[in-house]
Amino acid sequence: MIFAPGPTPRAVKAADGKVHQVPADWELLPPGDPGLTRRVKAAGPYWQVQESRGRKIFSRGLWANAQTIAKLRNDLEQERSTPAHAKRQAASSARREAAQANYVGEFEQAVVEFLAFDPRFHELAVAVAKLVTTHATPVGSGTVARTQRLTLEQKARAAVVAWMRHQTTEYDQMKIARVKGRRREVRRDLAQQSLSLLAGYRQGLAPRPHCPLIAAVENSNQNT
Repeated sequence: MIFAPGPTPRAVKAADGKVHQVPADWELLPPGDPGLTRRVKAAGPYWQVQESRGRKIFSRGLWANAQTIAKLRNDLEQERSTPAHAKRQAASSARREAAQANYVGEFEQAVVEFLAFDPRFHELAVAVAKLVTTHATPVGSGTVARTQRLTLEQKARAAVVAWMRHQTTEYDQMKIARVKGRRREVRRDLAQQSLSLLAGYRQGLAPRPHCPLIAAVENSNQNT
């Protein structure tokens, strides 16, 4: 069962608002160890605690029998101490690193293709793609590049727009009224400005004086 945090440390709140007291022989298993969490869930029963903040949902842990958690933790620690486990972990880590490197390369190419700059600005497109990719692709970053809901092409477009919003506009210095939908409107307007800026490079037009895109790339180069 899934609950929200309750009004006291040993209480949870159901979807209907009812507050439930945690059984006396249960303890809270904090998030952070997926392997142990899976085993505790399989052993059951348990209460999963989640907290919503805006559009995001954060795990606050798992309530379950304290003895069950202790036994499973001990079993898992023993397994993890064996050479066989270490070997499996090393192989798994190598696979993840290879997959990440492959994704980074594919994502960077997708960004270059989305930019679609005139050949005379190819070097600028590559530089922008590298910056966008570095920002967007780290594992656990929570950026649009890590979502599973979009195609690679859609992720590339969204990542470019997001990067440009922070690097080529005044968005971070803006004081936006706390009115529902206002921030979304501002982001939409800035996205159109960014796309208009990119259009000039796609058409092969001479960069406008003090181009914010070129400035962002040059500033990044100075900071590396």
